[in-house]
Amino acid sequence: MKGTKLKGIKSSDDRSNVAFWAWPLLIALFLGFGSACEPTGGDGYSAKDGYSLEQDSFPYLEMTVDELQKGYREGRFTVAEVVQAYLDRIDAIDREGPALNSVRAVNAQAMAVAEELDRELAAGESRGVLHGVPVLLKDNINTADMPTTAGSVFLEGSVPPADAFLVERLREAGAVILGKTNLSEWANFHSSFSSSGWSSLGGQVKNPYDLSRNPCGSSSGSGAAASANLAMLTIGTETNGSIVCPSNANGIVGLKPTVGLWSRSGIIPISYTTDSAGPMTRTVRDAAILLGALAVVDPADGMTMAEGHPAVAGHSGVAGHSGAAVDYTQFLQEDGLAGKRLGFYTAPRGNHFRVDERMEQ
Repeated sequence: MKGTKLKGIKSSDDRSNVAFWAWPLLIALFLGFGSACEPTGGDGYSAKDGYSLEQDSFPYLEMTVDELQKGYREGRFTVAEVVQAYLDRIDAIDREGPALNSVRAVNAQAMAVAEELDRELAAGESRGVLHGVPVLLKDNINTADMPTTAGSVFLEGSVPPADAFLVERLREAGAVILGKTNLSEWANFHSSFSSSGWSSLGGQVKNPYDLSRNPCGSSSGSGAAASANLAMLTIGTETNGSIVCPSNANGIVGLKPTVGLWSRSGIIPISYTTDSAGPMTRTVRDAAILLGALAVVDPADGMTMAEGHPAVAGHSGVAGHSGAAVDYTQFLQEDGLAGKRLGFYTAPRGNHFRVDERMEQ
């Protein structure tokens, strides 16, 4: 894919779905949901028409969470500089230029938060691995300082009274909420014929690899924004494919946690038994970092208190839970697929000759 990508897009060979609490982080690469990712039609802009990774001057291009923290420690940049650069990039790529339309709204408080986090670093204080990390949230996750709309004009300007539990945790950990991402309206739960990535309030999200192609959904904006380096981390939600499908379509790592690993309180619901929020990132390690940071017990969501939850394990009861996050990076192995064989599913051939040619390549 080198030289054929929109500015700052990461094509990842690391893809993940969760088979148990911590691992594996690679299954979603090979799954996807093909029928949901058909072309939208037309001869629209393609990434090969002029943008490439090599041409991109964004100073934090493809930077990981670990690299960002190292830069903060070494004083190479400040949180305010990083946040301003991401906000400028949203203006340049999401509002102008290719106009991905993946970010529905930016947080007016982002710079003030960044400056406060810089003061903490100057005093020798860090809140941890997410300190100063720019994050975008799907716009069905409550934020007390921004409207939460599910992409619907009926909720335009509707500001929740409190943050979702996972947003509280992000803020406590020092993450900077850059804004809210566009999505398939009501997370694709308003019509059998809804379009992936379209909402009445936010319009149509575009796929960074080819603006005429479907970004899939319903976490379309989170997928496109992560792919185009509009935030270091993004968060989506899934009831049935809404994280892994846009991750597949946009070339990123999408992880759908086991139900109850992350709290759902403060997230517009669809199904109590299958809803999950989850990380959408450019690397497996960043996904593991974010997964662990939010894998904590929430008394308002009974599914997080189920026996077997890693944050409950080792305690006689939830009341004894320490609230500490879980470190999933300990399970990552660079040679984790060594000696494994990957199956090549041939049955879908014959629907499109160009697809068949690419699969053969």
